[in-house]
Amino acid sequence: MSEAMTIPPLSEAREKRVPTVYFIDDSATMREVIKIAFRRENIQVITCADAASALAQFDQTRPDVVITDVIMPDQDGYSVCTQIKENPRLSGTPVLLMSGVVNKSVADKAVSVKADELIRKPFQPQELINRVKVLLEPKSAAPAPPSDRSAATSALSSLFAPPPAAPRAISPAPAPPAAQEPAWPRALAEAFAPRPPAADSQAQPTAVSLPGPSAADLQRLRVEISRLELLVKKLQTELQIERQYNQALEAQIRTLAGIE
Repeated sequence: MSEAMTIPPLSEAREKRVPTVYFIDDSATMREVIKIAFRRENIQVITCADAASALAQFDQTRPDVVITDVIMPDQDGYSVCTQIKENPRLSGTPVLLMSGVVNKSVADKAVSVKADELIRKPFQPQELINRVKVLLEPKSAAPAPPSDRSAATSALSSLFAPPPAAPRAISPAPAPPAAQEPAWPRALAEAFAPRPPAADSQAQPTAVSLPGPSAADLQRLRVEISRLELLVKKLQTELQIERQYNQALEAQIRTLAGIE
């Protein structure tokens, strides 16, 4: 499903071709906000709720820029970007990926599918408009040398490189090699393993002393639990920010609808 919005060209640029931008996002709120944001620009915007409907229209209305969300129900934005870049007729079309989480892994994936831009959601509509205009500018300029392209790709990848790890206040004992199993999981397994029947039924049971986890194992376990707790809090914060942003966008739409 797609919705097209054509903005009439400005008086001083009536003879120029109006560029076409596809915006692919399964959020109806985001599609409405983008149509409102671009209404004063000399740009035709075609909004699509899924990747399939957008790809089906490319032969009829060729895109100048494609903006796609990374996470979508039918196929993700990486797949859309790959299909565009592998199509001989569309390989030069700039693709801008949107993602709620932007880190080195996401940036590396964007580079691997040859995306031209990566933007974090939520974002300001004007920021998106500015990036689209930059992507449209090379249409009238000479193609950049391959070295410039590789430099931009390297910059995108290194932008999200993790910072150097801060020194820990507590220095636990060196971790065992990856192939070596920690002592305390074996102790737990032995504790719950069935005991063999006693050879002599009248023999008195003897106490079994099982080795407990070492102080280093406990310290590593505490550090891992703390890391997971921080990750959960970070995800909860990002979800809260996303909800607040959607509420603000809906309020903006109601306000603009009331003014018009």
